Amino acid sequence: MSAFTAAHAQDAAAPAAAAASAPQPAQAASAPQAAEKPIETAAPAKNAQSLEAVVITGIRGSLQQSINRKRNADSVVEVITAEDIGKMPDKNVADSLQRIPGVNISSAGAGEGGFDEADRVSLRGTNPSLTQTMINGHMVGSGDWFVLNQVGTVGRSVSYSLLPSELVGAVVVNKSSRADLVEGGVAGTVDIQTRKPLDFKKQLTLEATAGAVYADLPEKTDPQLNALFNWKNEANNFGVLIQGFSEKRHLRRDGQEMLGYSQIKAGPITATNPDLLGVWYPNGIGSALFEQERKREGAFIDLQVKPTNDVTLDLSGFRSKMEATNYNRNYLIFPSKILDGGNGQAPDAGYVVRNGTLVSATFTPQTNPDGTPRQYGIVDQIYRPGANAVSDFYNLDGKWNVNDKLTLLSKIGTSKGKGETPKQAVYEQDILGTGASYTLHGIGSPADAALPGINQGTFNVPGQTRLDWVFGASPATTKDKENWGQLDGEYALEAGAVTGLKFGARFAEHTRESTWIAQGPGAGAFDNLPAWNGTTYPGNFGGGLGGGNFPHMPWQLDPAALEAWGDLYSNRDPVSRQYWPGEFSMREKNSAVYLMANLEGNRWSGNVGVRVVSTKEQVTQNVAITGVTDPTTVPGAITTSAFGPFYRKEITNNYTDVLPSLNLKYDVSKDLVARFGLAKTMARPDYSALAGSVSLDDTAHTGSGGNPDLKPIRSTNVDVGLEWYFAPRSLLSAGLFYMDLNNYVSYGTSQLQYLNIKTGAYETYNVSAPTNSSGRVQGFELSYQQPIGAGFGTIANYTYADAEETGGGPLVGASKNTYNLTGYYENDSFSARVNYSFRSKFYNGLDRSTAQYQDDTDNVSASIGYKISDNLTVTLDGMNLNNPKLKYYANNPDQPTAFYVNGRQYYLSLRLKM
Repeated sequence: MSAFTAAHAQDAAAPAAAAASAPQPAQAASAPQAAEKPIETAAPAKNAQSLEAVVITGIRGSLQQSINRKRNADSVVEVITAEDIGKMPDKNVADSLQRIPGVNISSAGAGEGGFDEADRVSLRGTNPSLTQTMINGHMVGSGDWFVLNQVGTVGRSVSYSLLPSELVGAVVVNKSSRADLVEGGVAGTVDIQTRKPLDFKKQLTLEATAGAVYADLPEKTDPQLNALFNWKNEANNFGVLIQGFSEKRHLRRDGQEMLGYSQIKAGPITATNPDLLGVWYPNGIGSALFEQERKREGAFIDLQVKPTNDVTLDLSGFRSKMEATNYNRNYLIFPSKILDGGNGQAPDAGYVVRNGTLVSATFTPQTNPDGTPRQYGIVDQIYRPGANAVSDFYNLDGKWNVNDKLTLLSKIGTSKGKGETPKQAVYEQDILGTGASYTLHGIGSPADAALPGINQGTFNVPGQTRLDWVFGASPATTKDKENWGQLDGEYALEAGAVTGLKFGARFAEHTRESTWIAQGPGAGAFDNLPAWNGTTYPGNFGGGLGGGNFPHMPWQLDPAALEAWGDLYSNRDPVSRQYWPGEFSMREKNSAVYLMANLEGNRWSGNVGVRVVSTKEQVTQNVAITGVTDPTTVPGAITTSAFGPFYRKEITNNYTDVLPSLNLKYDVSKDLVARFGLAKTMARPDYSALAGSVSLDDTAHTGSGGNPDLKPIRSTNVDVGLEWYFAPRSLLSAGLFYMDLNNYVSYGTSQLQYLNIKTGAYETYNVSAPTNSSGRVQGFELSYQQPIGAGFGTIANYTYADAEETGGGPLVGASKNTYNLTGYYENDSFSARVNYSFRSKFYNGLDRSTAQYQDDTDNVSASIGYKISDNLTVTLDGMNLNNPKLKYYANNPDQPTAFYVNGRQYYLSLRLKM
């Protein structure tokens, strides 16, 4: 009987008779420990015996494997198996995770705007930093390639763009906490489990995938290569696994950016136009073109040895590096300079104010009081050659079955992450005397924006353009490192309902530091402009944005010429240009002990335990020296920076958290399972929130800084669920969740004095800084999956999350509605899958001291595969097939902040298995 026929006989009458062909990954110490026992989901058919040897592979087999692991777990978990990831159109782990109920993804880590690849993962309407990501039960250091994530918002979330899906054996999402889980996930923990050498069925396994990706917006085709080698000896006590990957692709993003909003204050403008007092206006309206070449290369190696039947050692190492050279340019009309907070030029008669926002204005050309041309526009050209991110780890696991009751597990390792921008080649040019006009259309379509008195396709227009400034972090680096040691024990008991005890201790030391050299103009910069070869934006720029009459083909510099000019005329002296307000460093020493009892009774099971966590924080804060005649008289003064004298202050804080947890599972019937979870959880604030760095925008006079006295975020979580396994590979479930957040990190704004590096004077900035607050998240999840016959099947889920900060403000990352719809088909030789994902608007945090929301987003992806032979398969995957438009806004939808499109991507791959 063929696998196709057997599978459909099962669909009609019988339970799954065998596991999927994908190897079962070894359980990490923190992963669910429940046995993989058979599940009877329907009455056996008369021909059940004939099906016992059938191996179900592919989509259907992986779905059954995932359901088995979810059904057997004593806590609230979701599971994705290797075939899920291999068969879905997913190019990193986050793409697969978004199809789990309660999981959200975002394509950006901070203020860089969204791209075409999932980058961050969060659970149940919370900030990605409140979701713990681990690999095989241990931490992973993460780097970020984008400069603002290196020296601006530096969080604790992991960049999934460094994690290709080919590495994964399974992913376990722990939604309810347990005492044996490493702390750090307020909302939950994602554990990425790799394949293990001794779990493979065959002595020798070779797999390779060769293919290409075509991105339709940059119109580029690039190679994709992945390979796996696994060997184990006949005795099955020694094995080695080696995986390598090299994946290159081009990215282009067309966009319009507003650079945040400012308010008109009392001054010359309101003296003649009092109705404009307090009205918001966009700082800029720009044609933003971003291009990048990404190359992700790395390897995973795992050595597994069993010197005796009772001892297993596993040594693994991983490294992933993304080369991410990028070129960002923006051609803007500049209301920030025109209105100047109320001190500049008033708009002509006929302007429109709606919803407290100056949504339409025209500015007739005027001169400054001194007779010089007034500025109406500005152009940024920023090339970042060599930008990169690296993540690696080395870990040694040990397992010793001391006797038939006691098992000891150990873990020791280190992980490092690094994000680096070696240099930024920056050219900024003012546009003078042209006049300007704009009209905002909310988030419905991009704004109209014009500088009517200039040829936008010409570089250096005499009398109308001038070099403004050479700026930027060049170089900028963030380093992340953690060392850990862990010892766990499991002791079997027969003491009534207590069937076993788990206990353990863990120690970790984590460091994070950021350095920043703020380049400025060197000698000759203003007299020697870069060469222009006559090129402009691509002719189809902005075609996918939909509407908006704004510059579509302005001039642009060749990146190589811009880099050469920047090398000659930028001042990057590491001593005088040390930008200490934007640097930080911190060290954490974290230790934990736990005790957990496994429970089991008639038709029920669970666990109860407590984890005690100690956090010792040491933050280095750079403090400006002001108010003294001789700064050198201040102990520890550093006076070599052009940004003023400062000294370093050490701030130390210690915290202890007691985290109890309880999980119960009750088999209402053989097909119906009820769950309950109650736990206290904690997470530590983002590094940049703690570490006291200050980042300033000298044009908009805004900034952001840190707060080293922030307390850990703590939460009391409740989960209640009901799961109905009504047929093979079928599930209908509903769950309620509630999180009571204490010490949630929110943001406030203060007016502070800082040195303006453009003017050389101390000026007032609106600086946003994090503070401890509180909030809550409550909602429900619905999930459904079922084969519907003839090889077809469907999967659907929906999550509702009602989240708010105390006082009614929004929580970062909280979408009220999220849902996914998947349809699939599979037979012996052909498989197909299509998925639709939707996420409603959510609060994205602050952008230049202005609130920023991301509007509703949706995405369509699809995959088809054809099995040429038992060893050869060809697949075609499509990502972003609906060409989604990413839309952002500030305080309300009448204040758009950005529109982006990234285009579609198509992956054609040939997979070889031996």
